[in-house]
This record gives sequence, C-alpha cells and structure tokens, in this order.
Amino acid sequence: MKIFKTFTKFEWALWITSMTVVTGSFLIGKCADLLTLIASLTGVTALIFVAKGNVTGQILTVIFSLFYGVISYSQSYYGEMITYLGMTAPIAVMSVVTWLRHPFDKENSEVRVAVMTKKQILFMLVLAAFVTFVFYFILRYFNTARLAVSVISITTSFIASYLTMMRSPFYALAYSANDIVLVILWTLSSLNDVSYLPMAICFMMFWINDVYGFYNWNRIHKRQMNAEQK
Repeated sequence: MKIFKTFTKFEWALWITSMTVVTGSFLIGKCADLLTLIASLTGVTALIFVAKGNVTGQILTVIFSLFYGVISYSQSYYGEMITYLGMTAPIAVMSVVTWLRHPFDKENSEVRVAVMTKKQILFMLVLAAFVTFVFYFILRYFNTARLAVSVISITTSFIASYLTMMRSPFYALAYSANDIVLVILWTLSSLNDVSYLPMAICFMMFWINDVYGFYNWNRIHKRQMNAEQK
C-alpha cells in the first residue's frame, strides 16, 4: 500500500514491535482463542494509521470493534460489547465520512486536524455525562461484570471516539485513559483464563501507540498551519 511508504523509521519500529509483542504473548500463553489475536493485531495496526491521520485507521477501527464486541460478550463484559458495537463502531463509521470530507493531503490521505470550540467541548461533555448515566442502568440490568470499570470505560471511550470524529489531537489522550482502564479489565480476566492475556497486552501497546498519536497529531497540526500560512 502507498501509505506504508510514508512511515518513518520510528513508525515502522513501533508497528513491528507492537505486532511482535502481541503475537509473542499469544504464543507464550498458548492461547486457543485465535480471534483475540486477530483483534489485537487489527487494533494495533489501526492505531498506527490513526496516529498518521489516515482514514484507513478508522476503517480498521470498525473491524476491530466487531471482533472486540464478540470477545467482550464471551467474558460477560456487556459494557465493552455495547460500547464498541453500539458506540465506537458507529462513530468510527461516521469518522470515516468526516475524515474523507476534510482532507488536507489527498495524495497521502491525511485528514485536516481541527480545533474544537468551547461550545463543542461543552456539548461533548454534557453528551458524555448523559451517555454514562444511561449506560450505567443498562449495564446494571444485565449484571455486567466489574460494573464500575465498565462504566468508566464507556465514558472514556465515548469522549475518545467523539474527539476522533471531530478531528481533535486530544482524541489520543482520551484513548490513552481508556487504554489504562482496559488493561486493568483484561488483566483481571487473564488471571482466570490466560487466553485473554494478549488482550491485556494489546491495550498496553494501544497506550504506547496513543501516546505517539497525540505527539504526531500535534506535529501534523503545526505543519498544516505552517503550510496554510505560506
């Protein structure tokens, strides 16, 4: 693919390391759940594209969300299942449309980075509070495992997805917070079933990729602003 030609040496190293670590944890743990490995590899690949502001990342996010929803259901993490199938995946689809409609570099499929207004931020926070409130009762009704952690995951996931759709660099910070929550969630699961260890390690790698995403999006934003001023 043409996009791979735009990878820096660091991005190649980050992607290959992420793929190797996730695959290694799968093999060492002798996991039988192949879907967990596929989802993890899809996820870390999606993040490197998102970090570059490439719409391919959003397409892969949709695919990851479908896989992750199935895995979450198997662990009775209904909060994660509902979040990714009912919120993250649909917002990722909308993000594909939004990103395609706001390109900066059509040749490299780079999205135009945006700065949210105070009104947009306030609307997002109010909407996030409403979503959290509604989902709390839904998850409690379904006797969701580790309810408190799942509710926190919903809040951080919604804010991260919304910021991604709005093309804000702060999407990466919100996803970083969500990654920490999910590392805790899947680490607890792996204590009972080692086959879910790759999922915990996956989100550890997600965190590293999201930290890079925040750095790179700020760098992209400065470059875009300088280019427009010329």
